[in-house]
Amino acid sequence: MNHIRTRIGVLGLAMVAGLSAAPTSSAAPSAAGTPTVEELRLDRAAPQEILRRSGFDAVASRFARALEKADSYARAERAAVQQGARLWRRAVDRAQGRGPAGGDLSRDDDRPLYWARLGMTREIRQWAPEFGLTDAQRNRLLARLEASSRGQDDLRYPRAKGVKRVLVTGFDPFTLDRDVRISNPSGANALALDGTTIRTADGPARVETAVFPVRWEDFAEGTVERTLRSKLPRVDLFTTVSQGRVGRFDVERTNGAWRGGFADNRNLSVTGTVPVTDPASQPQWTSTTLPYAEIVAAETGRFPVYDNTSVTEIPAGGTTAVVRPDGPTPGSTARAGGGGDYLSNEIAYRATLLRDRLGLKDSLPGGHVHTPVLQFGTGNTDPATGVITDAEFVRNRLDIIAQVRAILVVALEAGA
Repeated sequence: MNHIRTRIGVLGLAMVAGLSAAPTSSAAPSAAGTPTVEELRLDRAAPQEILRRSGFDAVASRFARALEKADSYARAERAAVQQGARLWRRAVDRAQGRGPAGGDLSRDDDRPLYWARLGMTREIRQWAPEFGLTDAQRNRLLARLEASSRGQDDLRYPRAKGVKRVLVTGFDPFTLDRDVRISNPSGANALALDGTTIRTADGPARVETAVFPVRWEDFAEGTVERTLRSKLPRVDLFTTVSQGRVGRFDVERTNGAWRGGFADNRNLSVTGTVPVTDPASQPQWTSTTLPYAEIVAAETGRFPVYDNTSVTEIPAGGTTAVVRPDGPTPGSTARAGGGGDYLSNEIAYRATLLRDRLGLKDSLPGGHVHTPVLQFGTGNTDPATGVITDAEFVRNRLDIIAQVRAILVVALEAGA
């Protein structure tokens, strides 16, 4: 049962599926010119319907036309950055009720952003300009598009005095080969909160957000640290957010330096110590500095909120992994944080390790919050026969978003 808990207690729907082992594929990302596993899912019926019913179905073709007009690499890079940022802003505006809805899909839906971005990355991968494009240049275009279309280049705070600064992250949908209809409430939350002002008893707070991919490789290449390093010293509170367990929120007390191997969105499986710079000084564990006691005690919404202290470790001098309900013991080796051993644990580990290495552990509240699994309504749970949305599905997502916002209010007021 310990192995099962580690595998399925993270980033969400692996738990719903009830599988005891991760997919075994370890296929590397596709070479230039060939769509990735992730991009190939675009051709399925559900993603096409999501794009059509949100008005995002023309995003990729519009981007392809912009690339065709680019007669140099510099102009192509400019197009990637501009149109990536435009996609992010369009998704945020849609989620926050600005501009046309573009279709009958609920505005709070994060999936149009995800699928539209994949259409754009596929266009870059298949583009063959007359002036020639090296592999390094193509990868640079992809990286610039990824960052700009995820809000990672758009983390800007006002200079106004008395306004606190909050940074929140989310994730793409994942486990899409089980159910390609899946939405991720953490990504929807990022769209709903980006650029908004939260009113607290102690004054206003500006929230800025970014979304991260569910891909081991991107994390190993430093996407988290690259995005957060210059921001953490300037904020008053941060939390990484991902989808976790059914019917509950968790404030994860401890994060572990271990990758458990569950397949990512490219069906790549990786097991081993979380790769970071300066591994010689790398700790096995990092801890939240969020005010977990106050968050758990507050009435923030319909889902219960837990202070999750459990981890899985190999005790000092031991060889077998064991579950520790009250956190790690001295000298132990991590095998799962409270949030498991997948990318939700890893983003929490990386963000809090960065906080600590920047000397901010004693001054900056930060950690990880797991949301409930976003579930479809009764009678719509079978991906083979189900529809892409329903009233209960939308209600669940809206309630999760509202509760994350309420949790931020409690955390801000507790740290005042």
